[in-house]
Amino acid sequence: MKVWQHFKTITYHKYLVAQGCFKVGLYKQGLLHDMSKYSPSEFWTGAKYYQGTRSPNNAEREAVGYSGAWLHHKGRNKHHYEYWIDYSLSGISGGMAPAPMPRKYVVEMFMDRIAASKVYLKEKYTQAAPLAYYNKGKALIPMHERTKALLERLLVMLAKKGEEETFRYIKKKVL
Repeated sequence: MKVWQHFKTITYHKYLVAQGCFKVGLYKQGLLHDMSKYSPSEFWTGAKYYQGTRSPNNAEREAVGYSGAWLHHKGRNKHHYEYWIDYSLSGISGGMAPAPMPRKYVVEMFMDRIAASKVYLKEKYTQAAPLAYYNKGKALIPMHERTKALLERLLVMLAKKGEEETFRYIKKKVL
């Protein structure tokens, strides 16, 4: 198990998200971001499957067929679009449908994606990296259209104009 390495990784990730959130005025979210990663059900799984180059939840999925740590995490953290999936009452039998996320959680999700890219890509990180990662899987993401539009607008702005201008836009126009 890689307890110390995992602790350093999640703490650095949390620090980067807090840094971004503070710059746009989301102080409470910056402080509380991903606290569940320190809970036993998430922390010990992360230490067991730690690799340092990607989420340990993917390694857990490969090993056991699902990620219990992820199921715990997404149910407690409103900055994940998966938290906002509900049953739909439309259609013959209903089904699952994404609900729109409040803007402050979309912004936290945006900061989360920047931080994850910085943590895993290290010196290979560019401001276009979070958008590139998002674009690889966006066709499969069950995200509400308003949420998706805002997240994509922010990711594209980051790629084209950088953090300073994007964060200023978030602070003045989004929040």
